[in-house]
Amino acid sequence: MKKVMILTVAVALAAAGCSTKKEAPLKMAAGTPAYQLAKELTGVVPSLDPEKVTLVVTTKKFEISVGDVIQMFLESMGTQAQGVKNMDAPRVKTAVERAAVQMGERKLLLEAAAKAKKTVTPDEVAKALGAQYTRAGGESQYLTQLQTYGITPDYIKKSIGEDLTIGKYLDAALAESAKVTDAEVQKAYQEDKTATVRHILLLTQGKSAAEKADIRKKMEDILGRAKKGEDFAALAKQYSEDPGSKDKGGLYEDFGRGKMVKPFDNAAFSVPVGEISGIVETTFGFHILKIENRKKETQPLETVKAQLESQLKQSKQNAAFEVLLGSLKKDANFQVFPIK
Repeated sequence: MKKVMILTVAVALAAAGCSTKKEAPLKMAAGTPAYQLAKELTGVVPSLDPEKVTLVVTTKKFEISVGDVIQMFLESMGTQAQGVKNMDAPRVKTAVERAAVQMGERKLLLEAAAKAKKTVTPDEVAKALGAQYTRAGGESQYLTQLQTYGITPDYIKKSIGEDLTIGKYLDAALAESAKVTDAEVQKAYQEDKTATVRHILLLTQGKSAAEKADIRKKMEDILGRAKKGEDFAALAKQYSEDPGSKDKGGLYEDFGRGKMVKPFDNAAFSVPVGEISGIVETTFGFHILKIENRKKETQPLETVKAQLESQLKQSKQNAAFEVLLGSLKKDANFQVFPIK
């Protein structure tokens, strides 16, 4: 399933600014916008009660509560944060949990950047902010848009500064991992470039362990039927919960390597053409794939060499980033407590 096709409002905006200073988790004060939004959300998810301090992430250095997340929603989305109220309970839980995790990860990266003495200048922030002005059609138009949505310029400046700081830190920390050899480019050139698959997805986001077990059992039954020869496209139309492909019999055509979430991508490019995968678990749920076709690069190596080098560099950096982040989280004893 394409990464961009799964919508979670909080994830897209969880890059909100976070201070590196250790802070107590936020307790929402009655009468504040955060308190009011949380109060309204308790009708969907009772555990978001603003009268309580409900922790979602804990570390040795800081804690992140539901209140912190709700406040971040309001600061980063302004009036659009009210859209969270239109989500069902599983999506609200997933949005809050993912936002808390990303807020925590951001704090760890900012702390690591500070230890590495990575800083940004006011001129660098101004330049980045100027680029946003240009994209919006000018400073006046940009500031008007912020005002319309209830987002403050100070918040934006702070967030940009943190983005740049983390970027400088990662550029240095991941530089060594970005080296690509000619042999690696040659190997990548010879691999399949695109895949066409049909797939069935059963969503597990926001589900309890018991619910996930039931969903997996259902997927095992579907997988058994598919492997016995039932029409895969018909099964996808009947059972798949992926709105992007369900009506097409689960079909995703000619997507490039690395364009899907990793477990899905691995199966799409490793299971033999014509065969059906086992159950593949991603952050979205349980999938099964039928591999319809794969294609290799048809252009000369010299034509696509620069593109392949860039893709390999990005892939290596992504892998190195996951290792780095995992190490930071382990050192901080990073723990997540799902919203119930």
